[in-house]
Amino acid sequence: MKKSVLISIALCAASISVLAQPQLRKDNIDEVMKSMTLEEKVTLLVGGSRAINIDGVPSGTTNLVPGAAGVTRAVPRLGIPQTVLADGPAGVRISPTREGDSNTYYATAFPVGTALATSWNTELVEEVTKAMGNEVLEYGIDVLLAPGMNIHRNVLCGRNFEYFSEDPYLTGMMASAYTLGVQSKGVGVSLKHFAANNQETSRGSVSSKVTERALRELYLKAFDYAVELSDPYTVMTSYNKINGVWAHYHYDLCTRVL
Repeated sequence: MKKSVLISIALCAASISVLAQPQLRKDNIDEVMKSMTLEEKVTLLVGGSRAINIDGVPSGTTNLVPGAAGVTRAVPRLGIPQTVLADGPAGVRISPTREGDSNTYYATAFPVGTALATSWNTELVEEVTKAMGNEVLEYGIDVLLAPGMNIHRNVLCGRNFEYFSEDPYLTGMMASAYTLGVQSKGVGVSLKHFAANNQETSRGSVSSKVTERALRELYLKAFDYAVELSDPYTVMTSYNKINGVWAHYHYDLCTRVL
């Protein structure tokens, strides 16, 4: 009798503990963050390239949208879902065919960044990216890894076609319109690559040598415009170093600019 009572009390306490855990909403992010364990916070940073277990609960799969760039890991106990990320910037990039499925999942090939920028028409760009954002939504993607908005510094840069311009103002206006269009559909973008991603060759080890004035007035100014005018969901750090230091370590500079 005494043993069964103790078990009942323990079960009740466990149930109350589960019920007391906050569930993620738009207005309680700080509360949920405080409730996360260190392990759970780390899992959000490493992505979900393969499934793992957190306290016995499966978390992480790349098969939600075949061909997508990747996913973040879920934290079920706090109501944090997985986030699906797909490559852009010329529209959604996923697998058009799927195993055991006769349907096709083609996405529109939208104009690349340089083509959009030559219009000098932010209203047109916003209309184009509204259509793009609708495909992001329909295919079950949460964040489009776009727009690419680095400055055209060298004509040999392998991703100049994705970027808008050598001019930070034009780049910032195009990126803002792009972001507003996509995010009007309830999905997000990821401004990239922050910052000074000037070449593709050896991009994971090269160091971009830039003065602080050039960084502020050229390379970072476009991001400044885009963040201020369109409130993007996310920003993607670049792979390169800046003046010998990894770009994502420039925390003080990033926070002052963004």
